[in-house]
Amino acid sequence: MRHRKDLSDLSTQHIDRIIEMAWEDRTPFEAITFQFGLSERDVIDLMRREMKASSFRMWRERVQGRSTKHAKKRSDDVSRFKCSRQRHISMNKVSKRR
Repeated sequence: MRHRKDLSDLSTQHIDRIIEMAWEDRTPFEAITFQFGLSERDVIDLMRREMKASSFRMWRERVQGRSTKHAKKRSDDVSRFKCSRQRHISMNKVSKRR
């Protein structure tokens, strides 16, 4: 059995950013793993713990089988982690559009 990340070590800011990334259609789970060291299973556990049950079910339905949430299922022409309309990210904070 592989080692699981202790989700209690995460700050509120990190949890908020992980939830935001998990909801984004074009952000693959691999980006969350790269940035925060959480596996897809860890993200699912975090989402289940932090969200209302109805919101969690809606999110799971949304991401289940979605090719953009898994880097290996993506088409080769999608090479970014973030949406093209999203501005520069600095220290996990997204700059506001102007």
